[in-house]
Order: sequence, then structure tokens, then C-alpha cells
Amino acid sequence: MALNLETFSNADMKSGWRPGNNAGGHSLFKALGHPMAARRGRALFDACLQNGPIAIYDPRGVAAAFDALFGISRCEIENIYVQRVEDQDTDILGKSARLLTELPQSKARTLLVLSFDAARLTGHLQPLLPAGMTVRSLDEMRIDAEMLTNTGNYTDPLNFATNFALFRDVAGRDAQGGLHTTITTANYWGMQGAENPGLWLCLFDANGNVLAEWHEPLPQAGALIRIDSREVRARFGLGDFCGSLFMHALRVVKHDIVKYALDIHGEDGAALSCSHDANAWPADFYAGMPAAQSDERVILHIQNSHPTPIPAGIIGLGIMGGRSVNRLEIEIAPFATYALDVAQLLPQARWPDQVEIHAGRYFVRPRYETVRGDGRRRIAHANVERTDLQSDPRIPQLSKSMGKAYLMPLPVPPLKEFSSLMLPTPMAAGQRELPVRAELYDANGDKVAEHFMGRLQRRDSVPLSIDSWLRQSGATLASGSGHIEFLYDFRDGGEADGWLHALGKYTLRSSGHQAETIFGAHIYNVPVIYKDEPQSYTDTPPGLSTRLFLRLGQNLGIKMDALCHLIYPASLPWHKKSSTQIILHDGDGQVVAQKQVAIKCSGSLFWRYSEMFDAGDRKAAGPGAYVIVRDATCRLFGFHGLMHGTTSFSLDHMFGF
Repeated sequence: MALNLETFSNADMKSGWRPGNNAGGHSLFKALGHPMAARRGRALFDACLQNGPIAIYDPRGVAAAFDALFGISRCEIENIYVQRVEDQDTDILGKSARLLTELPQSKARTLLVLSFDAARLTGHLQPLLPAGMTVRSLDEMRIDAEMLTNTGNYTDPLNFATNFALFRDVAGRDAQGGLHTTITTANYWGMQGAENPGLWLCLFDANGNVLAEWHEPLPQAGALIRIDSREVRARFGLGDFCGSLFMHALRVVKHDIVKYALDIHGEDGAALSCSHDANAWPADFYAGMPAAQSDERVILHIQNSHPTPIPAGIIGLGIMGGRSVNRLEIEIAPFATYALDVAQLLPQARWPDQVEIHAGRYFVRPRYETVRGDGRRRIAHANVERTDLQSDPRIPQLSKSMGKAYLMPLPVPPLKEFSSLMLPTPMAAGQRELPVRAELYDANGDKVAEHFMGRLQRRDSVPLSIDSWLRQSGATLASGSGHIEFLYDFRDGGEADGWLHALGKYTLRSSGHQAETIFGAHIYNVPVIYKDEPQSYTDTPPGLSTRLFLRLGQNLGIKMDALCHLIYPASLPWHKKSSTQIILHDGDGQVVAQKQVAIKCSGSLFWRYSEMFDAGDRKAAGPGAYVIVRDATCRLFGFHGLMHGTTSFSLDHMFGF
């Protein structure tokens, strides 16, 4: 049974499913579940429990959410009162709601007003209060005032710019290298005008206990932000840990989402992977997690994102398209992190099976870790499986006005170094089929091959090997690299919802180290709009420009080079070439050097930091360097990663701000 808590609403989203500015889903659940607020919320609950019977006044419809997190229904509740006449006699926590005008007849000792910013409401209540009744409100669980952006509206989304990160540090022992985590972003709030932003950070161990809690001032606008698990470990005298780092950006403007790159790496190079922000709202389902190969274990890291336990039997795994779901019969404590071996619930699952995660709105988008028999390990993320989508009969007709319309690009990095495997993945609960074809493009923008994959059913899991495709088709990538596009293809009929996803699995030929990344389809580089596509995360659609962040990874403790693969996808022919700036910044956010590149329409560019900028520029940029990829003429889609010589690498899609 899903947690009775609204964590997001598509009506709140400015850019379709992905949140735009000031749209991180419902901020109420963040206000209730914030770790600092949760401690104070438990104290409020205890006071109500000890001073019953209580009456509840629920003018905002908050009762179910508060009960989901704090169990207020366990108190002795006399009556629940509402303000709207149309809410009279509705069922709220098992009580028939009464109008507020009946409050004078209450025999309760305490009235709990389920609202923040409740002073105005409690003022209106004074003529109605029975003698001796104590009034309490959610204001008793507010976080500290200096942490707020908008003190006049407590549940303003900007007051709760939060996110979770999987955060681990394990010391190296004997011949085994340690495991460390680095979170990297930039002070983009300062770039938008925030005058005194900061971070409030709370680190939980695997059992949900607080290991450390601290404020971190942010550097100047545009400067690099880096949180290193080794530094946190040393600062607070910690041992090994693997848990959740809760991040709250304070006193911010414009962006209520904490975006970051997450690198988890080992000292010996056998572990190297990158991911990105976890999304701040827990969902019902996640998908896109591949099952293990014969020599692998897949570990799902479940990060309870609430101050209430996940009951036994709530979390489940099933093979995508299958009928059975196997449940985890273990309770997970508030804010705890549970490492679930997928084989524990799905011993029969094997690549290329895809695993569907039944999450019940208890945790944010999870990471999964693949551990091989030779000790190599990598981490990637599953994606939100939407529950609101239905088949859209207009999509098959979009080609008349929007060409390719929805397309899902994935990189094909240099064939000499990497092999590439692509896998279309269902990503909506109502998605029954994927009528899809694949098109392969050389870096110079030429389409070199096309493959109709058919009307894939939900249970189908059909990987596409680029090596095999090239051999069988006789096609070549003259540039040595390129990209693939998955598109809807209705030649045999079928239905679509616009939420086409695909997984890319990449292998470094020299060592066998692998990386995985997943993303969904969008409409790219057309001037007309269909349902907020092409998306823009900084303005109203259409999105026809690029601003991407590239961390360079100099501070991970291992000498590594950064890689970047930029793709110029276009649903219709757009500018023949991009006008792309690759701008190198130092750790203070100052521009050190800039390169201008041109990518052909439907083409791509694979590059490395060591090749794009010479030794002098790299030295001047220093250890805190990062890159912004900027293009005002078109929307590029980018992937980034790190190269540890010929030993290992990482790869994931980029983000912007």
C-alpha cells in the first residue's frame, strides 16, 4: 500500500514531468518530512498524545499527510473540524468531519491546527474556543527562520530546495581500494541573484541515525561546490558509512531543485561511476534497472526519505511485464538506507530482464549498484515510472508537423575504445507496448543505418548491440563515434504516450569496466510546441538553447581525465551547425578559457578535457575547474564521465541550470 502522501503533482510542473523553476512537486511533504522539522513534529505529536483527547482543525486538507508521517490517528481524537461547508461529513482519519462552527461544543483539551503560518487562523478561532482548550499548530515544527527564503509563506517551494544523495565512505583495507563519494555542483543560486545562500546538511547512517549535521556556507556566485566523503569522515571523526546525505539549499532564488553530479570511486580504479541528483519527490514506481548478468550481483540502495518507517511488505520487485511482485518482508527505519540484493527477491531474473521497483512513495529515485565477480563495481540510477500517462492518439500524426517528434538519443562513444549496447525500457505504468525503431548517426550528422525493432510488448526486453548491428548491416561510423536515436514507428500500428526511454550500457574494451545511463524521449529543436515540448527548464517552451554543467573530477584522489559526448538531435532540420561554446571556469567561477565548436545537425562531438584545453589553461583553471557548455542556437543533449586511464570509466547524462 502506497504512503498516503502527495509528493508531487503534474499540475505543479512547468515543464511536463520534469520540474521547472519553483515546481519541485508539493512542498508540503517536504515541510513535514524535513529532518529538522520531523524531530519537532514528533515532539508535537507527543504533546498531543499526552494531552488528549484532542480536536483537529484541518483547513488545508493536511490531515492524511500529517498522519502518514507522524501517526496522529493514534491519538485520542474527539472530532475533526473543517472550514468548507462542502467538506462537512467527509471521512477524515475515520471521523465524520464537522464544521468549525461546532467547535464551542468540543470537550477536547487540545486543538491541533493543521496549518503552517497559522496565526491568522488561530486568531479567527478565539470566539469559538471552549474554556481551557490549548491551541497548537504545525508552526511548532517549523525549521529555523534563518534557513528560509520566504519568511512570509512557509511552504513556498523555495523554502524547501532539498535533495538526497547516496553517500558512502569505506576505508581501503589490505589490497582492496576504499570507496568514496564526491558531490559536485556550482553556486547557481548566486548566479541568479541569491545574496547569502548556504547548505544545511544532515548525514544519516544505514540505520537512519544522524552521523553529522552542519551548515555549510556557499562560495561566491558561480563557484564550485564540492562535498567529499573523505573530508566529512575526517571532520566528524567517523568510521565507515553508507547512508543518505540530506541537502537543503538555504536562502535561494529561482531554483528549488538541488542539482549535482555524484561520483562514487575506489582508490584502485576498480570502482568508478557517476550519477546525478535523485529527484526530490518519492514516487510509486521506478523502472529501468537491468537484472544481473551471470557473474554479477545487483544491489538496490533503498533510501527511506521520510521520518516514518517503511513497513514490511511494502517494497517489492517484479520483472517488467510480469504478473508477480515479490515483497521485502523487512521494516526499514526512518531515513535508513537498505542495501537489497535483487536476487533475494528475484533469483530468476537475468539480463536482459528489466526490474520494476514498487516503492510506495517511500523513497526518492534510487541508485543500484552492480558488483562483478572480479571486484569491479558501478552505480547507476533507475527512473520514475509515471502513473498518470495514457496512450496519446495524436502522437502518430505528429510527423506531419514535427518530423521525428519524440526521440531518445544515446551516445555511441569511440568504437575503438568502447562497445555500446542499447535497451528500450518501459517507463509508465500504463505503457503496454513500444512501437520503435533505431537510427544510427555518425558524428558528422549522416544517418548510416536504420533498424525497425517492432511493436515491443511490455515484457519484451530486446538489447541492441552496436557492434553486431554494424557487422550485420555493413554500415560504418566514418568518424569513429556517433549516436543512436530511438523513435516511434507505427508502420505496424501501435500506441504511444510520449514517454519513450532507453538504457545505454557501455563497456571499456581494454578492461571490461562498464557504465550505464538512462533517459527519456523529448522533442528537440523545433520552433512549434506540443504539450510543452521542446522543453525549456529556464523559460517557457520551446527550449532551443543549451546550458550544461560539466564537472571535471580533479579532486577525486586519482589522476583522471573528464570526457564529454555532446549530441545535436533535431526532430526537424534546424541550424546546419551548432554554435557551441565550451567555457572553462576556475573554482571561483571565473572564466579561464573558451573554445568554440560546431556540431552538425543530427551529429555529435566526443571530447576529453585534456584534449580540448591545453596544459596551460588546465593549470590556470586549477583543481576546482569546471566547464559550462553554452549554445544559444540549439538544444544539445550531453553525457559526461571520467576516464581512469585504460582501467575504468564512468558515464551519465548531464544537467544544466
